[in-house]
Amino acid sequence: MMHPLLRATLLVGATLALSSCSTVRKTAEWVGLGGLFEESAPAQPAITAAELRRHVEILASDDFEGRLPGTPGGVKTVDYLVEAFRGAGLAPGNPDGSYLQAVPLVGLTSDADMGLHVRGEPLPLRMQRDVVVVSQRVQPRTLLRRAPLVFAGYGVQAPEYGWDDFAGLDVKDKIVVVLVNDPQVEAADGRLDPRAFRGRAMTYYGRWTYKYEQASRMGAAGVLVIHNTEMAGYPWEVVSGSWGTENFTLDSGDGNADRVAVEGWLHEDAARELFRRAGYDYELLRRQAATPGFRGFDLPADASVMVRNDIRRVRSHNVAAAVRGSDPALAEEWVVYSAHWDHLGRNPALEGDQIYNGALDNATGTGGLIELAEAFAAKPARRSALFLAVTAEEQGLLGARYYAENPLYPLERTVANINIDGLNVWGPTEDVVVTGLGQSTLEDTLGTVASAQGRQLRPESSPEKGYYFRSDHFEFAKVGVPALYADSGITPRGGTVEDGKALRADYVAHRYHKVDDEITPDWNLDGAVEDLELMFSVGQVVGNRTARPAWKSGSEFAKKR
Repeated sequence: MMHPLLRATLLVGATLALSSCSTVRKTAEWVGLGGLFEESAPAQPAITAAELRRHVEILASDDFEGRLPGTPGGVKTVDYLVEAFRGAGLAPGNPDGSYLQAVPLVGLTSDADMGLHVRGEPLPLRMQRDVVVVSQRVQPRTLLRRAPLVFAGYGVQAPEYGWDDFAGLDVKDKIVVVLVNDPQVEAADGRLDPRAFRGRAMTYYGRWTYKYEQASRMGAAGVLVIHNTEMAGYPWEVVSGSWGTENFTLDSGDGNADRVAVEGWLHEDAARELFRRAGYDYELLRRQAATPGFRGFDLPADASVMVRNDIRRVRSHNVAAAVRGSDPALAEEWVVYSAHWDHLGRNPALEGDQIYNGALDNATGTGGLIELAEAFAAKPARRSALFLAVTAEEQGLLGARYYAENPLYPLERTVANINIDGLNVWGPTEDVVVTGLGQSTLEDTLGTVASAQGRQLRPESSPEKGYYFRSDHFEFAKVGVPALYADSGITPRGGTVEDGKALRADYVAHRYHKVDDEITPDWNLDGAVEDLELMFSVGQVVGNRTARPAWKSGSEFAKKR
């Protein structure tokens, strides 16, 4: 399907005000370098809810088996994307003439046993219910014998905040037990101190990935992150469901020998019992660990862990399609749109439904990427645009990380990344939530075009959950490319913020990373179309404006650029 003409011809350096999913004729306002002027815009939208739904229905169908890399469903997904991009008239995105970038992965299915002793007495733990343990080392068998446990607070070394949870602590060959998220440091008035780890907003120090990385650098044998639903941003079932099946790592060639031998999560109830038997009050320790000067300590406990890995090497693929820029002076610079195509596959251990269809996460984003690509094919910008459907996001942003380390086009000529991870399925909204608001000037462009839609930007309501570090744009940010992650709005048109929060909370509690993330008849994709029009406009402005986007002062990513 080729899209009809876009709503209006976008001028260089201009911002297009698209109608918000309306079939009513509307005058589009243009904000250009020379001032404000108007042009009549056709009513017919370039991106349609019907086409978006069609893509989602196919990608989230049982036939695609949950789109896990390295499975027949993953292969079907890649084939579908190649044909969709080719059918939309896009050129191959890989300079080698193909639509594919091979991503070497290693699949690890871990079967673990763990015996924990506190003060010499066994503490029974049920695998998957009380604790989840895996090994990311590419070896068939990993064994820890009576490894001592040590509590290291939040597991953070942050010299810029004067914080060191490892000060005076010997963690070599020990299992480090840490809390999830950043320290929530209180100021003298009892409120969170905004100068310490950005107050409520999570920094990268709060991500579980950082905690494993830091403990590895310290020579630890293993890490157990204590799960807390509020601070993690998702329930325990997300952990057990995601970590209880096959997990992937990039095939680095060294077998991940520099990583801790054992990585895992500890249910908060199990952690309470562990600390109680060790002679500590868990809730009191949580508060103490968030105070400056806190020091970790050895626990009177040890654990023996056996992890057996079923290993298979997989060549998955990022799918890349290109629209060349119209201006020879700028066509070698790139705006990259990204969305991950993968999900969690299937779990044969489940009774009944075994397929994690991943309809919202991220069949919506993948379908939206196809729609945006078609729109750009109909109206190229001066700069080139790359549409990148990445693999293995659910496994730790692996496809995006591989691209950032092995870019198809030089990073110094990559001016922006616009990422899509889950679109709005509940109808139009009065606002646009920006994850990590305050990072780059891309947000200023977003705010201008959102205002023309009659919408306003809103910061994320739960910055402590660290969503800016949880999707593919983060891998671009880490290498200095200004990256935008605009989430769907939170305030339904004619509704309240509380209404929107309730819809999201229900999704996270009952469908996120569960087999129930399926497309349903009550989905209203008009809001998704409105958001895609917004992202199209941002990409067009960035693609046509001579000046490049930039990181804002204070962003931790500015120095990378």
